[in-house]
Amino acid sequence: MLQGFFQIALTLLLVVKLTPILGSYLAEVFMAKKTFLDPVMTPLERLIYLLGGIEPKENMTGQEYVIAVLVSNTVMAILVFLLLMFQGWLPLNPTLVGMPTWDTALHTTISFLVAADLQHYLPETTMSYLSQIAALGFLMFVAPATGLAVGIAFIRGLTGRPLGNFYVDLTRSITRVLLPFAVIGALLLMLAGIPETLAGPVTVTTLEGASQAIARGPVAHFESIKMLGENGGAFFGGNSAHPFENPNGGTNLLQVVAMLLIPTALLHTYGIFMNNLKQTRLLFWMVFAIFVVSIGVTAVGEYQGNPAVNALLGNDQPNLEGKEVRLGWAQTALFAITTTATMTGSANGMFDSLMPPGGFCALLNIFLQVIWGGMGTGAASLLVYLFLTVFLTGLIVGRTPEFLGRKIEQREITLVSVIILIHSILILLPSAIALAFFEQLAGIGNPGFHGFTQVIYEYASAAAGNGSGFEGLADSQPASTALWWNLTTAFTLWMGRFIPIVALLLLADSLSHKQSAPASTVTLKTDTRLFTGVTAAIILILGALTFFPVLALGPIAEAFQIATGA
Repeated sequence: MLQGFFQIALTLLLVVKLTPILGSYLAEVFMAKKTFLDPVMTPLERLIYLLGGIEPKENMTGQEYVIAVLVSNTVMAILVFLLLMFQGWLPLNPTLVGMPTWDTALHTTISFLVAADLQHYLPETTMSYLSQIAALGFLMFVAPATGLAVGIAFIRGLTGRPLGNFYVDLTRSITRVLLPFAVIGALLLMLAGIPETLAGPVTVTTLEGASQAIARGPVAHFESIKMLGENGGAFFGGNSAHPFENPNGGTNLLQVVAMLLIPTALLHTYGIFMNNLKQTRLLFWMVFAIFVVSIGVTAVGEYQGNPAVNALLGNDQPNLEGKEVRLGWAQTALFAITTTATMTGSANGMFDSLMPPGGFCALLNIFLQVIWGGMGTGAASLLVYLFLTVFLTGLIVGRTPEFLGRKIEQREITLVSVIILIHSILILLPSAIALAFFEQLAGIGNPGFHGFTQVIYEYASAAAGNGSGFEGLADSQPASTALWWNLTTAFTLWMGRFIPIVALLLLADSLSHKQSAPASTVTLKTDTRLFTGVTAAIILILGALTFFPVLALGPIAEAFQIATGA
C-alpha cells in the first residue's frame, strides 16, 4: 500500500516542479519573446505564413477569430473524412483494411478534430497506417493546438490585450510547443521499448502451436502526441493498457507527466500575462487539492477491493479486475483520475472495472471540466468560474462586479451562462433519450445502476472532449445501435467543443475593449485565500447541484448496492 501511494506522490511532486518552468516558456512563446527554438522555428514559421498568406502582426477581432477557428476546423474535418473513406485505395495499408462505414468515419473525424478521440472501432483492424499517421495523427496536433490558441486568446482578452491572430497562435502552438516536446517524448518512448515501424503485423507460433498475428506499427510518435496533446486516442484497442503503448512503469510515468504538463503550466502562464503570480498560485493549489482528493478516494477504493470478491477469497485484496498487473492498482487509479481531469481520455485499465468511488471521481472530473481541464480551454473555463464568483460575491456584499478592473455586465454573464449550461444540456438530454429506449438505442451490456453510468459517461465524455468510456455499450455493433451512438455522440462532440469556444472568444473580445479602472478600497480582491475558497465552493456546488441526481443514480447507488450485498 505505502509503495503505491509513494509512487503517486513522487509523480505529483515532479509535476509541481515542472509547472513553473513550462509555464514561463509558454508565456515567452505567446508573448513573442525570444526562445531557444528561434533559430530553427522562426524561418519555418515565416515560410508557413508566406505560403498561407498570413500577416503575423495582424490582430483579429473576436468575430474574426471565431470564423477562423470554425472555417479551418471544418476544412480539416472534410479532408480527413475523405481520407478515411478512401483509405482502402491508398498506400501504407499493410493489413489491407477497407473503408469504415460512413457513420464510423464521420464520428472518428469529429472525435479526433475536437481532441476527444472517442473511438467506436478497433484500431488494428479498422485503420490503415496512412490513416493513423496522416489523418488521425495530423488531427492530434492541430486539435490541441486549436484549444491552446483559444486559451491564449482568452487570456489576452482577459488582461486587456488584443486577441492576436488565430493562424499565428495555431502555428506557434505546434512549432514551439507540441512538435518539439512530442519528438522528445517519442524518442524516450522508443528507448523504453515502444515500436515505431511501418512493417506489417508479425506472425508467431504460440505455445499451443497455433499461429497468431501480432499488430504493430508507428506507435511511439502516436503515443507521444496522444498524451502531450491530451488526445487519448489509441493505436491499439487496449489503449495504454497495451504493452506496445505502455510497456512498463517508466513509460507510465512519462505518460502521466505528459498529460499534466501543459494544463498545469497554463495557470502559471496566465499569472505572467496578468503580472499576478499570487492569484495563479492560489488557483493552482485549489485545483491541485481537489485533484489529490480525487486520486486518494479512487486509490483507497481500488486498494480496499470488492467486498463480494474479498468474501469469496477470505481476505482483503486490491481490485485487480480490468488492470494490468505490471502497473497495479495505484498507477491505474492515478492514471484514471489524471486522464479524466485533463480531458485526455486514454486508459491503462478498464474504467468499467473501477470501484464506485473511482467511477464517481472520474465522472465528477468530466462534469466539472476545470480540474486542469482540456488543452487551453480548461484554464479558460476555470477563469470563467472566477467571473461567476466575482458576480455572485459582488451581489452578496453589494459591490460592483469587476475582474482585473473591468466591469462584468449582462453580456459577460450571458456568455458565462452559455459556457456553463451547454455542457449539462449536451449530457442530460441525449442520455435521457437513450435510457428511455435502452433496448432499441443504448445497447446496455450491464443492467442496473452500472448500466446507467455507462450511458451517462459516454455523453459526458463526448461533451467534455474527454474520449474515455465505461464500455459495455453496443457503440460499434450491431449497426442499428452503432449508428445511434456514432451520430448522437458526434453531434455532442462538435457542439461541446465549438459552442464554448465561440462563447469564450466573444467574452474575451468584450473584455478586451473595456476600460480598466484602478483598484480602490471597494474593489473585490480576487487574489486572496478567502476568494479562492469561495471559488472552489461554487465550482463544487454547481457541479453537485447540476449532476447530483445522475451521480446518485449511478456510482453512489452502485456503491450502496455493493456494500449491502444486494
